[in-house]
Amino acid sequence: MDEPKILLVEDDQNLGQILKEYLDIKGFKTNLCRDGKAGLHAFKTDLYQLCIFDVMLPIMDGFSLAEEVRKTDKEIPIVFLTAKSMNEDKIKGLKIGADDYITKPFTTEELLLRIKAILRRSGRGETNMPPGNKFKIGHFTFEYDTQMLKSPIDEIKLTSKEAELLKMLAQNKNQVLERSKALKQIWHDDNYFNSRSMDVYITKLRKYLKSDDKLQILNIHGTGFKLIETSEQQD
Repeated sequence: MDEPKILLVEDDQNLGQILKEYLDIKGFKTNLCRDGKAGLHAFKTDLYQLCIFDVMLPIMDGFSLAEEVRKTDKEIPIVFLTAKSMNEDKIKGLKIGADDYITKPFTTEELLLRIKAILRRSGRGETNMPPGNKFKIGHFTFEYDTQMLKSPIDEIKLTSKEAELLKMLAQNKNQVLERSKALKQIWHDDNYFNSRSMDVYITKLRKYLKSDDKLQILNIHGTGFKLIETSEQQD
């Protein structure tokens, strides 16, 4: 299935890159533009399920960009990001047809939940949401979208990196997950510092899974890790 496509227009280079990388690893194909004019060009040349616009943009501000978008597509969901908290700005955004309005600072998890809620309401992209986001691991149920690891006795809210790493392990259950592959996908660089960081997260995941003695995360020397569920082993 195709990944839902998001048009993100944000001129803050650090924030824009962080949001793009976060949404990409959460299963969205995200096109990042740095100003309103580039954002409008991108909108006219591709198909998207949702738009995220910063309000204070160079060349063309987010409100003007949204008005231009609405001339072409009156239904596509639009989310505004802004440092402003003035009610008149929110009213203006809603009059243009915004589906949501998020004031900075905000968490990436909050943004993700709002995006999913909007897509569910609008019906856009829901059938294209990436499959396999719920995993059965021993006596645990791992819900990737909510980052919850649930057992008969406990529920644990995972961090984003813990959830990404556990998802990759679950997708490769009883197979080797290569260290370099996980580092490049989650940390975007397989340098020494990130490698040591991943080892810390592996230790945390082992602690979370220890209540099921049929589960193990093994170190495969020189290669990576393997999540083993012994009840499925054929050896």
